Amino acid sequence: MSLDERVMELESRLAFQDDTIQALNDVLVAQQRSLDRMQLQMAALVKRQEEMGGQFETLEEEAPPPHY
Repeated sequence: MSLDERVMELESRLAFQDDTIQALNDVLVAQQRSLDRMQLQMAALVKRQEEMGGQFETLEEEAPPPHY
């Protein structure tokens, strides 16, 4: 294999690796956006549960129904 062929092979591999790295980066960015969105949703759900927690605590403190 001549030097020119080896250089062309290496350049071809490098171009393929660059493309693969870019594709992986795009997927990683999309996953991070999704994770960020899910974290915001989880925080909103936790806040909502805490706000509603006071409503349910009063129901638990009431006496049980007469059929117990």
